[in-house]
Amino acid sequence: MTISAGKIWGLRRMADANGRFKMTAVDQRPPIKNPIKEKRGTEEAPWEDVAGFKAMLVEELQGESSAMLLDPHYAYPKAISVYSPAKGLILTLEDSVFKEIDGGRLSNEIDDWSVEKIKRIGGDAVKVLAWDRPDSSPAARDHQKDFVARIGDACAKYDIPYVFELLVYPLASDTEQTTDYVEMKTKKPELVLESVRTFADPKFGVDVFKLESPLAASDVPGVDGENADDAQKWFDALGQEAGRPWVMLSAGAGMAEFRNILTHAFRAGASGYLAGRAIWLKAFQHFPDWDAIRADLQGEALDYMKSLNELTDAQATPWFEHPSAAGGKISPADASFRRAYPGFGEQR
Repeated sequence: MTISAGKIWGLRRMADANGRFKMTAVDQRPPIKNPIKEKRGTEEAPWEDVAGFKAMLVEELQGESSAMLLDPHYAYPKAISVYSPAKGLILTLEDSVFKEIDGGRLSNEIDDWSVEKIKRIGGDAVKVLAWDRPDSSPAARDHQKDFVARIGDACAKYDIPYVFELLVYPLASDTEQTTDYVEMKTKKPELVLESVRTFADPKFGVDVFKLESPLAASDVPGVDGENADDAQKWFDALGQEAGRPWVMLSAGAGMAEFRNILTHAFRAGASGYLAGRAIWLKAFQHFPDWDAIRADLQGEALDYMKSLNELTDAQATPWFEHPSAAGGKISPADASFRRAYPGFGEQR
C-alpha cells in the first residue's frame, strides 16, 4: 500500500510521538442521549445536557489522549473552543439513526455532512461505523459496501485518513435482539473475521480499522488465564485479516474486560485503542450530578486511561511499523509524490 502525504500527516496527528494510538471516543449519540432523556423524563435529550457532558469529557480526558473522536452535532460545537490543538481531531460521519430492512441494517452519512466538510473544519481524520453481517441479505450487504466505498473515495479525494469501524448485529433469525449500540453477546467470531476480510479490500480505502473483539468481552480471559491461547488465536486472525494499522473499540465492555481485550490485541499487532464507554461510563452514571461526574472523570477514569496508556506504550505496535504503512514517511523527493502532487517543489 502507498499512503498519501495528507493521510500520513493525519495518522501522525492521531498517534502519539511514538506512533501509538490512545484515542478517546465522545461521538456516541444513543448511548448518551437515551440515559439523559430517561433521567430528565423528556421526549428528547436536551442539547445542553448532551453537549455539556461531551465537553466535560474533552476537558478532562484530552490530556491522556493522543486524539479524540467528536461528533458534529454536540461535541464539536460545544467543546472545540477548549480542545487542545496538540491533539488529533477525528470527526464521525455516520448517522446514528440506521434503517432496518428485511434481511439487514443500512447505514448512511449524517445529513448535510461530508468528508469535505470534515476536512474544512479542521478534521485530521474521518471515522465511519458500518453495521455488517456477512450473512445478511444481498440488498443490505450491497448497500453497506456502497456506503463504505463512497466515503473511501471521498477520503482519497480530500487526502484525509479513513478510520473504519465494523460492528456485527442481530438478524431476525437470531435469539439475541437489540438495536442498542452494545456488543452482541452471541456473536460468532467467524462473522467478525469475515466482515474485516471483506472491507480490507483496497477498493474500500480504509486506512485504520477500529475493530470489536472477535469474542464477547466477558469471554476474553487475561493472557495468563484459562483458554488464553484459544482466545489469542482469534485475535491473531483478526490482525491478519485487517492488513493495515488497527485499533480496538470497547463496545461498552467493562474496564477489566477491555484491558483483557487489549492485551490480546496488542500481542496480535494492534496499534492502540479508540474507546469511550470503558473509560467514562461509570462517571456518566452519576448524571445529572455534574460535580460527581467530573470527580469520577478526574479520578477513576483518568487513572484507568493512564493504565491503558502504560500498556499501550509497552505492547502496542507503532502504526508506521505495519508492513502496509511503508514506514509512515512523507518523501517529497520521490517521483511517486510528484506524480500525486503536480507542481510540488517546482521553481516558478
